Amino acid sequence: MRTLRSVILKILSFIALLIVTIGIFIFISFIQVILFTTSDYIMWLTKYPASRLEFIYELYIFFVFFYFFNKDIRKLVLVFLKKNRKLFLPTFGVFNIILLYAILTNVTVVSNNKIVDHSFLSPQGKEYSFKDIIKITAGVYGEKQFFGHSKGDFFYIIELNDGTKIDLAATESSGAKNDEDSRFILEKLDNQFVNMGIPKKASMENFKYSTKNLDKIYTDKIRIILENTP
Repeated sequence: MRTLRSVILKILSFIALLIVTIGIFIFISFIQVILFTTSDYIMWLTKYPASRLEFIYELYIFFVFFYFFNKDIRKLVLVFLKKNRKLFLPTFGVFNIILLYAILTNVTVVSNNKIVDHSFLSPQGKEYSFKDIIKITAGVYGEKQFFGHSKGDFFYIIELNDGTKIDLAATESSGAKNDEDSRFILEKLDNQFVNMGIPKKASMENFKYSTKNLDKIYTDKIRIILENTP
């Protein structure tokens, strides 16, 4: 009976931690929308690699889980804190302030005729018009990259006149007005960019990999974007 109770407690705790994790991601997105979007925005996204830093919060959550249900880990943590509390706690606090700031500020906001690119060093953002886009590269990744994109991920990278590159297809942490899927918005933007005569290089080479993880309604949009060339 005690074993069954322990198993149920672990399952419920794990579910609760997952809910907390999702809640953290929703909270971060909410703050980004409040801080950086304007009334005329159509989509926003957290840029890579800052978007990947959110996984650190997942590690925190899993660590808490194992801390409460593993006596050995709990003992190690208590011994470590006893010896290093004065150094660890301030360092941990500063690290997490910087981490949250890095995630929150690395945001690109797209409106009907402009792009505002926020960054760690420029949280107020730098504004570009669509005419500042000098090149577009689009396709699907064929290999998984370390701490990066997975096989089958769609990319749509715009290069601006100052050398800045932004992947507008990054969907790990993104949003759009009226909750429209970003790929639908990107199709409209792509048509606008191509009609403006912006040079575009697109490849269908690894398109088949995207069909393994996405519904047809989304892969159809990706195909349309990739096949739409000047």
